[in-house]
Amino acid sequence: MRTLLGGMATSLASGVAAALIALPLWAAEMGDDGLHKTAWMHDTFRDLGEDLAEATANGKRFMVLIEQRGCIYCEKMHTDVFPDPEIEAMLTDDYFVVQLNMFGDVEVTDFDGEVMTEKELVRRWGALFTPMMVFFPETSDGSEPGNRLAVVQMPGAFGKSTTYDLLNWVLEDGYDGEEPFQKYHARKHNARAAGTGSD
Repeated sequence: MRTLLGGMATSLASGVAAALIALPLWAAEMGDDGLHKTAWMHDTFRDLGEDLAEATANGKRFMVLIEQRGCIYCEKMHTDVFPDPEIEAMLTDDYFVVQLNMFGDVEVTDFDGEVMTEKELVRRWGALFTPMMVFFPETSDGSEPGNRLAVVQMPGAFGKSTTYDLLNWVLEDGYDGEEPFQKYHARKHNARAAGTGSD
């Protein structure tokens, strides 16, 4: 009987340990605002013109990531997509990312100098969906708000390959070229499927 109970206790302990290990890692990365927090996000004063200048000075591209509490698509990106080693490395090494809360009250200064809350800025930019990745050029003359200055806006959750290709396309200034993102992504996808590399 003692052996049986000992075996049951060991099995129960093993099961509990396995369940704890299986808990999603993102649960420990939630901020007080209910948004996912990552090491590659920059906590700034949210003066977007200054953030852009800092990003460019450090050889990085500036991206604003708009999210909201309880967003299942944001969760998908943070659990399934952003942690991919290649994507995470790009976000860390090549991008300067500032997170905005779609319904937040933190003060933000838009690129044209207008000061408002996060939620007011999101309305000003006309952003309706989360997550939304908004990419900017390397410089700004301070005359335009972010929605006019942005070179690419990607609303919604996408898979790893789409996100990876989008991040590369922006780094390559693809938005200034002749090949639209859809064709770029299809070419990259077909090359990967054929095993011929990324080109």
